[in-house]
Amino acid sequence: MPRRIFIAIKLPEKIKSQFINYQRKWPDLPIKWTKKDNLHITLVFIGYVKDEEIPEICQIVEEIAGKNSIFTISLNKIVYAPPKKMPPRMVWVSGEKSEELTKLQRSLENSLLASPLKKNIKQERLYSPHVTLGRIKRWDFKQLEIEERPSINENVSFNFEVSSIEIMESQLKRTGAEYTVLESVPLINEIMKQ
Repeated sequence: MPRRIFIAIKLPEKIKSQFINYQRKWPDLPIKWTKKDNLHITLVFIGYVKDEEIPEICQIVEEIAGKNSIFTISLNKIVYAPPKKMPPRMVWVSGEKSEELTKLQRSLENSLLASPLKKNIKQERLYSPHVTLGRIKRWDFKQLEIEERPSINENVSFNFEVSSIEIMESQLKRTGAEYTVLESVPLINEIMKQ
């Protein structure tokens, strides 16, 4: 049976808990909030693959991780998303692009696109790091008068160290998506290398 796979950065528990607190700020927003355990930053969404293709994904991710060092990521704004889309589809926490993150994301995407798995990859034109806090119920949102729609434009400051990337499986269930880490792949620790 095909499995739905993506590569992601897991968030520290403390940051996930703080995001859950932000979700409570907008109780009247028609939205399906993301469960705490599902909060993450997607690097590459691969899509449906066969069991026998997973070892190849793991090998590609291990090769790329072995060429990329641990880095810090900054998340700085909670907004409706995608930007300039009305009605919005989500509420997300946007992150700052960094040289290290861009290099890691592009390397993963390019290596997967150069593999037989390329048929599955939806290439990002402009990668924008973010954490999806929730998906808006668009029909319900459209029913709200403009003045009833909460303004969501919060400056936040969350920084954390990314020391590994995760190969994850998404299982779509009636209660919502359930994510499982198939493999956690460490990035290079420059201090240990010396």
